[in-house]
Formats: sequence, C-alpha cells, structure tokens
Amino acid sequence: MSKLPMDVITDVLYRLPVKTLVRFKSLSKSCCSLIDDPDFIRAHLNRSVRTGSNLNIILKGLHLYSVEFDTLDVAVPLDCPLSLGACTEAFGSCNGLLAIHMSDKNVALYNPSTRQFRRLPVSEIDPPRGESCRPGYVFFGFGQDVRTNDYKVVRMAQFNENDDEDDEGHSFDYEVKVYSLKNDCWRKITKLPFYLRFMFQFFYHLLHRRGYGVLAAGVLHWVMPPRMELGIFSNKIVGFDLGTEEFTEVPQPECADRGFLLDVGVLEGCLCAVCNYDQVNIDVWVMKEYGVKESWTRLLSVKKTRAVNPLTFSKPLAYSKYRDKVLLEVNNQKFAWYDLQKKKMRSVKIGGSLGTFGAEVYVGSLIPIEDQKRTENQKQVQQDEPSLRKGNRKKRDDFLSQGFKLVL
Repeated sequence: MSKLPMDVITDVLYRLPVKTLVRFKSLSKSCCSLIDDPDFIRAHLNRSVRTGSNLNIILKGLHLYSVEFDTLDVAVPLDCPLSLGACTEAFGSCNGLLAIHMSDKNVALYNPSTRQFRRLPVSEIDPPRGESCRPGYVFFGFGQDVRTNDYKVVRMAQFNENDDEDDEGHSFDYEVKVYSLKNDCWRKITKLPFYLRFMFQFFYHLLHRRGYGVLAAGVLHWVMPPRMELGIFSNKIVGFDLGTEEFTEVPQPECADRGFLLDVGVLEGCLCAVCNYDQVNIDVWVMKEYGVKESWTRLLSVKKTRAVNPLTFSKPLAYSKYRDKVLLEVNNQKFAWYDLQKKKMRSVKIGGSLGTFGAEVYVGSLIPIEDQKRTENQKQVQQDEPSLRKGNRKKRDDFLSQGFKLVL
C-alpha cells in the first residue's frame, strides 16, 4: 500500500464509511494523521452529501434507534451517552452531529459515528424581570452557521402566568438563547419580533415534535399556526438565521385551498412545506431557491388509503438512489416509498422499529465536537504521568534515605 500514490490512497479512503475509517486510524500514525486532517474530514463529508452515501435514519421514541438508509432493514438501538435510563430526545442533526436533550437544561451534541460526545454548559431559563410567570413550552433547534463554520443550538422558552394553567404566554416575550460550539457558551438574543409571543399552540406543537426547528439553507424553521381567537387567520413560517441570529418570515407556496394544516420539512437541503387537507390528502411543496416565493414547486400529493386512514401526518425524508422515489414518514408509525412517476405509495417494513416514532435523516461524518484544548491538556497529562511518577519515586527514596541517616 505504501507504493501507491497518496492521491489514490486518499480517494479510496473518501469512499469508505466513517466507522471503517475510525478503525483504520489505529493502523499507523500517518493514517491517523490523514483521517484526522480537517481537509480530509470536509472532503469526505462533501462526497457523502453529494453522492447520498453514509445516510442513516434516526428513530425518535422513548429511546433512540438508527437504521441504515441503503438497506432500511433493521433498527438498532443508538448507544447515546446522555441516556442513563431516562428519555432522551434528538431535536436536530447537521453534518453527522446530533443535538440531544433530556431536559431543558441537560443538552449535548453527539456524533454517533465517532462516538464523540459533548455536554453543553448549563444555562438557566430566566423569566422576565418583575413578572409573575413561569417557564412553559421550550422550542429547540440545531444547525451550522456556514459563514463561520460554527455549530449552534437555539433554545426558545415560552412563559405562562403563574396562576393560569391554560395560559399560552401571550403576555410575555420569549427567552431566546443561542449556544456556539466554537465559543462554548450561550448568548441571549434580545431583538425579538412581537409575533413570536403567539407562536406556541398547545396541541399543534406537542404533537409530532413540531417544536424542533427544521434546518434548511442555514435557517431554522418553525410553523406558527392560525390563531382565530387572536385574529391570526393564516399559517406563518418563522425562520431564525443562524448567521445573522435574527428572525424572519419565510414566504409560503400559493395553495389553491387555504384550509390546511401546515408542517415544514427538508429534502436534500431544500425547505419543504407539507399541506394537510382535513387528513384526507397531503401536498408536499419544495422551495427550489431559498427565500424566493416563486420557486415553490409541488413535488407530490398523497391521498389516504385503506392502509393509511386517516392521514394525520407525513413528511419527506430523502430521495431514493435514482431520485425516482421519496421516502415518507407516515403518521409517526410507518415508512413508505412514494413513486414520483406512478404516483403510488409502497409501505416499508423495518425490523425492530418502534410502535410510534419521529424520524430524521443524518449523514455519517468525522466532524469533531470534542473540546480540543481539553483533549490536548488530557493528552499532555497522560504523557507527563510517567515522568511525574518517576520524579515522585525519586523524592520518596531521597526522603527515606535521609530519614534513615538521621536515625543512624
């Protein structure tokens, strides 16, 4: 292998799955150095995204499971360090990193392929000063700021009146905080649009994990459903730009019938709008050019069948290898391939899968999330340990010999 040109060796390594590359790091120092190189990590990830390789689906229930996208055969438990007998939720994925939490303050990032894990510093939820209220529903989101190559977690906390169980927090601003992986700290966002107060709707956001932001084009997206009692008669797609750290309203597709329930999803990095008409049929629209209203294109339309009745929820996950089919999550209970030519659905049975679940696609990658300074310090301590032990042993021997001389 040493006689092969380095560019040939590198090209071969680009095509291997992450878990194989992790094992190859133990072959030699030069191999480890190559695989750990930031340029190699970036190129390997780019190839995986471009070719649709190294894709996996995470199933989110009481516990986390993973399924290889190429086979879609068996769901295997995802060994997550944060889950210690309790419920762990995954609220986002980006470039192979999963954002997970067990509570509003117990949040971490995890790379399932390399098993690197990083717990985020605790940040308290602080109610508005001088107000009698308590924290309520908490929205989460995770993604990458491509301009600074920084990964960020967004947490939006809603507040309720202390003495009103049915209150949905219209009277208070949300608390919005952003965690930066580069800086390893949280920062409070103070510039908030007024409409954010009205975003939370109890049944809408608690069902189907709608409180977790959908990442597309460097922006996290949530839906603010209609609020007839407040004079809000249409859906609103709310975006949070991870680069500018500002909120924005995203244009929606022009649908002939406006009496629908709106969800958002993502398909190969493009924002999707999922319009559900009375649980009878669902239209999926794709925004081909982000932010351009005219670029919305209807991709598919699904109708309820005897096997799927009612059609309460569906979202697109990924294209097939030849892009002639789309994998759908249906009613949080099953997967189905939708044939774009035949316009028909075919159920996919996955062994070991949960009864009910949410699903999300993630790509295997070598992206590191460990604190490099902390890792270097630990390595330095390990390297210094033998010499420290040797020095301590010499001091002990000198002390003992001097002590015996004093006695004699």
